[in-house]
Amino acid sequence: MKTKMNDLELAEELNGLNTIQMIENSLNVGRAKAIYIIYKLRMKGFVLTEYRSDKTRVYHISPQNALGGTSYIDIINKNSPIKLLAVDVHKIYGREPSIEETLIYAIKRKSVRYIIATLSLFKKIKNWSELYKRAKDNDLVREVVALYDISRLIIPKITRMPKRFKTLATPKKKDKYKFIIQGLDSSDFKNIEKKWKVYIPLNASDLTDYKVEVS
Repeated sequence: MKTKMNDLELAEELNGLNTIQMIENSLNVGRAKAIYIIYKLRMKGFVLTEYRSDKTRVYHISPQNALGGTSYIDIINKNSPIKLLAVDVHKIYGREPSIEETLIYAIKRKSVRYIIATLSLFKKIKNWSELYKRAKDNDLVREVVALYDISRLIIPKITRMPKRFKTLATPKKKDKYKFIIQGLDSSDFKNIEKKWKVYIPLNASDLTDYKVEVS
């Protein structure tokens, strides 16, 4: 192991995403020692544990973790069966972002994985006015409504979107198609794409963690 470090110095040295093997290599220690280091750092609040799709444990180590706070990823993972693993976790202090704010954040990430995970958030929407305002401010109104229609196919008991929201989102003849993620469209959700003039970056096969009724 490198020159003996205290827990804070270890957290700074290992700052970022780590597996047990990465810690072994970084600090030149054995597996038992690496596991003990994770244990010590977790007790100080420096470690957040996440899981990859293959169930591998990944440890997000940072001194900032001990400060508390929350992140958009925390909110998505709390409300979605699709868990996200973020390389750069942006913590927010002093407040908890709303579901509406989180949904817009996720769409703006332009990531298929984020879009899939975010579909579950529609079930938690309580303030449609806030969602519309945030969507309009980010020029994402049609994208939000299109993804809402996808979510209605796969998630039961979603609150009905206000009619005015959909009316305001209805594209005009002169409006061009928009990409949620540049270059990606769907083979399965063509009716929704045509209705809102928005290319959906998902196919039914991407939504295997949900029950999909293709329309």
